Amino acid sequence: MFRKLLLIQLFLFIVYSANVSAQVSSMSKEQMKQMKVENLSDDQIRQLIAEMKKNNVGMDDIDGYAQQKGIPDIEVSKLKDRIRSMGLDKELSQKQKSVGNQSNSNDRQINDESKDSSTEGKLTPEEQQREKLRKRIFGAELFSNKNLTFEPNLRMATPPNYRLAANDEIMIDVYGYSEVQHRLKVTPDGYINIPNIGPVYVNGLTMEEARNRITKQLSSIYSGIKSGNTFVQITLGSIRSIRVLLIGEVEKPGSYTIPSLATVANALYVSGGPNENGSFRNIQVIRNGAVVSTFDLYDFLSHGDLTQNIVLQDQDIVKVNPYKTRVELTGQVKRPAIFEAKENESLQQVLDYAGGFTDKAFTDVIRGYRINNKEREVVNIPADNIASFKLKSGDQFFIDSVLTRFSNRVTITGAVFHPGNYALEPNMQIADLIKRADGVKEDATMTRGLVRRLQADYTPAYINFNVQDAMAGRSTVTLQKEDSVIIYSKLDLREDYEVRIEGEVNKPGFFQYGDSMHLEDLILLAGGLRDAASTQRIEVARRIRNGVYNPQDSAKAIVQYYDINADLSASAKSFVLLPFDEITVRKSPVYSSQANVSIGGEVVYPGDYTINTKSERISDLIKRTGGLRPEAYAEGAVMLRKTFINEGDSLILANKLEVFINKLQDSADIARVRQAVNRHEQLLGINLDQIIKNPGSKYDLILEEGDIIRVPKKLQTVQLFGEIYFPKKVRFDKGYKFRDYIHGAGGFTSQALRRRSYIVYANGEVKNTKKVMFFNSYPKVKPGAEVYVPAKKGKRGLTSGEAVGLASGLASLALVIVTIINATK
Repeated sequence: MFRKLLLIQLFLFIVYSANVSAQVSSMSKEQMKQMKVENLSDDQIRQLIAEMKKNNVGMDDIDGYAQQKGIPDIEVSKLKDRIRSMGLDKELSQKQKSVGNQSNSNDRQINDESKDSSTEGKLTPEEQQREKLRKRIFGAELFSNKNLTFEPNLRMATPPNYRLAANDEIMIDVYGYSEVQHRLKVTPDGYINIPNIGPVYVNGLTMEEARNRITKQLSSIYSGIKSGNTFVQITLGSIRSIRVLLIGEVEKPGSYTIPSLATVANALYVSGGPNENGSFRNIQVIRNGAVVSTFDLYDFLSHGDLTQNIVLQDQDIVKVNPYKTRVELTGQVKRPAIFEAKENESLQQVLDYAGGFTDKAFTDVIRGYRINNKEREVVNIPADNIASFKLKSGDQFFIDSVLTRFSNRVTITGAVFHPGNYALEPNMQIADLIKRADGVKEDATMTRGLVRRLQADYTPAYINFNVQDAMAGRSTVTLQKEDSVIIYSKLDLREDYEVRIEGEVNKPGFFQYGDSMHLEDLILLAGGLRDAASTQRIEVARRIRNGVYNPQDSAKAIVQYYDINADLSASAKSFVLLPFDEITVRKSPVYSSQANVSIGGEVVYPGDYTINTKSERISDLIKRTGGLRPEAYAEGAVMLRKTFINEGDSLILANKLEVFINKLQDSADIARVRQAVNRHEQLLGINLDQIIKNPGSKYDLILEEGDIIRVPKKLQTVQLFGEIYFPKKVRFDKGYKFRDYIHGAGGFTSQALRRRSYIVYANGEVKNTKKVMFFNSYPKVKPGAEVYVPAKKGKRGLTSGEAVGLASGLASLALVIVTIINATK
């Protein structure tokens, strides 16, 4: 029962669909004029869209399509709105831009997208090999070049031999005394229905024949045509589509829908062209069972001849036959490729298709490789046999290039004005070649030159000659082919001459040496003397370049001292430099630039001060500042002094630092020490109170450039750190001792290393705990001090693994002892 109901529903759906389709497609032009879009169902709209897509009508073409169908303009706008509301405008926007479309029966589209789709995805190794072979075939690039589509020109004038058929649109324009226009389609029966006249048969007529027949029929109702007052113009409107079949050795054989103006080349482009076995020269057009044309693509590629590129007709068959003879040309030809040859063509014709030889081709003999029934063989084709040489499919020809050697070349290089290659002349001498090169340069070495010559076995040999004698005609060397004459420059045969100047000059460094260069000249090149430069005892260090070996002589250089004038004027003792001299200009011993120190904090006039004398001390600077303020804390004053440590000293200091850090237990202490050492300045503990009381004493340091002194206010606190229960900052009490401050912070912890406790005072001075008999003697606490109590090193017990290992070792040792005792009994 269920199956019966399902069949009934399916039958009703088919009948309904057929009725809807018939309602839209069977509507006449007069019915279209009276059509109301609002009365059409959605299915009727979809059927109309399907018909528009079939005729390749897009949204932009609806106006022209509606005018052709006779739909009123007011209904056209309603139809567009209805299509957009149903979302069908996207389907019409995908209008085909090519000359045909592919149907489900293996039809193809003439557009670049269908060509590109054949190469999408990964190809198998066999397909890749086929593609490589096809690309080497002459003419295959026509069907892979996107800039060359072979699309038919639909806007050109109608060809004279074009014959009308069903679905062609004829435009009739009557003008003059009478004016009327008609756009009529040829019916499947071959008629056009002219209003007020009736059907006129035009199938198979050319445009000229159709014009004569239609004009004759129109003259029966328009009398002005015969009198010459009314004229008739017949043109072709939209053309029909035709179906052609491509078979044989093509990339994509099948049935194609293309415009009626399409030619053989258009159809080939649609199908992707001949495949790797297809012929480019034997493409047949079969019409009604007979071959009407044979298209040779080489005629177009070589001569631009499209005579056989005929316009196809409906139901034509384009057959691409397999090739019969193919040969390959490689090497020095203008278009290396695989070429197809006809039976009567020779190697010369194939060379013509390849564009001929290149300029570097060796044309005396062409080497060929031929496949016989059993094996391959090599074939030599002399130049005079090329035109008559018969080809065999599979032949491969290689055109070699001429040798890179020269038959009459000689070369001259080096210190001549025009080095290069020259032609060898009969009995040519070295002097002749030098004259051709416009002579030798001024820096040429005249005592010796070389000729590089290739011997009979092409191994090199060298012949030396005197350049001066050769130019005077006294040389007996006659040049030969491929001789290379080398004239050396004096500058190339020596080390680059330089001098160096360092010290108190504005631009120290290396400078190119010149003959007769004086000491003052080099100072000028170095930008002159600096303000601190001394004009006396300028040191010149000179290489020991010549002399006799003496094992007793230990000298490594010649060092001399010279005085110069401040204005660098010439003097009687002006010194002439030699190559590789090294000059050092010393700083004047009496020259001294200003050296500044800085003092801040609780002094009357803080700021920067210039050191007056080399023996000026801290006490002198305090006097220059006007003394200390009443609130100054002299014992807390600190000094920062720049330190300059070389690489070796830095390594020693680093080692000492690590030893000191290893003694520290607190990570905070280690961080503070490392941070202080990383700075470019070191903190010096000074006792300003003693300095003021005893000027010039050992506490009173001599000032140096860059020193920074800071005098703080009176401090009233003490800071506690480390292994105490409550580290904190506490008020300074003159009556408190070290242990009093510790007890006030909760006392020592169990991990406190009391004997290592130390105090850092406000001036940077550090004092540690001392051992007196069996008791700890703690340092005195002062205002601003920092008390540090380090921690003991943690003691780690044995792990389970270590305990097991130790027990096993003891057991083994006991076993050995027992064994020894038993053996001695």
